[in-house]
Amino acid sequence: MAVAPRSLRTLSPSGFGSSVIALAGAIALLYYGRAFLVTLATAVIIAFILEPFVGLLMRLRLPRGLASFLVCTIGICVVYLLGLGIYTQAMGLVDELPKYGQRVGDVAEQVIERAESLEQSIVNLVVPKRFREQEPPQQQAQKKPARRRGSPEPAATPLAATQAAVPEVRIRPERPPLLDFLYSHVGPVYEVLLMASFIPFLVYFMLSWREHIYRSFLRIFQGEARLMAAKSVDGIATMVRAFVVGNFVLGLLLAVASTAAFWGFHLPYVFLVGPLSGFLSLVPYIGLPLAMIPPFLAALAIYKNLASYVLMLSIVALFHLVAMNLLYPKVVGPRVHLNPLTVTIALMFWSVIWGAPGLVLAIPLTAGIKAVCDNVSGLEPVGKFLGD
Repeated sequence: MAVAPRSLRTLSPSGFGSSVIALAGAIALLYYGRAFLVTLATAVIIAFILEPFVGLLMRLRLPRGLASFLVCTIGICVVYLLGLGIYTQAMGLVDELPKYGQRVGDVAEQVIERAESLEQSIVNLVVPKRFREQEPPQQQAQKKPARRRGSPEPAATPLAATQAAVPEVRIRPERPPLLDFLYSHVGPVYEVLLMASFIPFLVYFMLSWREHIYRSFLRIFQGEARLMAAKSVDGIATMVRAFVVGNFVLGLLLAVASTAAFWGFHLPYVFLVGPLSGFLSLVPYIGLPLAMIPPFLAALAIYKNLASYVLMLSIVALFHLVAMNLLYPKVVGPRVHLNPLTVTIALMFWSVIWGAPGLVLAIPLTAGIKAVCDNVSGLEPVGKFLGD
């Protein structure tokens, strides 16, 4: 008599139901706690990135607390300077918005005129001439016979006279209360800013208390499980640093190349448009259309012929294809070890759960899960399934 495998014998209906309920609870926790979890995950990733700089300062005989403070302060200053540069460029762009609005209107009018001329050309090509000369029945029915001179005016019906006598009453839509308006528009922005304000403090405490947190975390496990937990943490840290640094280097190369190309096209605000287009090109699957939007909007104020737009957007597409097909597999791919199917499913899942932040954090989070599966006995098949 054949004996079922152990994994099948231990999988009971009650155990399967408990697993499904636990999975549903975890997904619900990820969805409803997305603001807290996105903030925490971002802080952890930044702490992993900045840890080597803290170690470098500690080699200079600086205590960990002071080294963490200096690294966080320098990081905040860099972000502030970048934000100041972007703000300066953006304010100049805001001052020229009326000109851009007029230009967008002109372009839209030209597109409509060309579409109408194309439609008329197709009609002239397809429809025979004798049918084009005939007037459509709708227009014939709408025509009214001309009234002869001296004929009396048609008498107004009582209903028409009543409608003419009653003034038109316009019902204005009720405006929402002020508090509801402020809550619906300011509430989400306030929540994002509030969560973002915790990130510098979380990063500082994670760096300054790293040794304490690391030892306390390992004490939760015993025996061989402690060794697997240590390897998992080290694998996650190495993967996150390599992934973020690789993407940053690739984005920097794209930003420099895009800025130089847009400078040659004489685009305005090139130091805003170039880096923005370069780093948007790294967004998975939708990077190419996102990278085309900034130069296209900037070119509306100066370009009037279609050939200039086609040439400029073709260069953006060329940069994107070279980066994603030649550079990305060499710079970032070997550090992640995720197959394309896993990447696609991860992007779909995390973007549904966390929105735009989930789309950005999907790959490092999934790669971190793979690093845990590779170092935990019993989960190696899951790690192999996720890997390449």
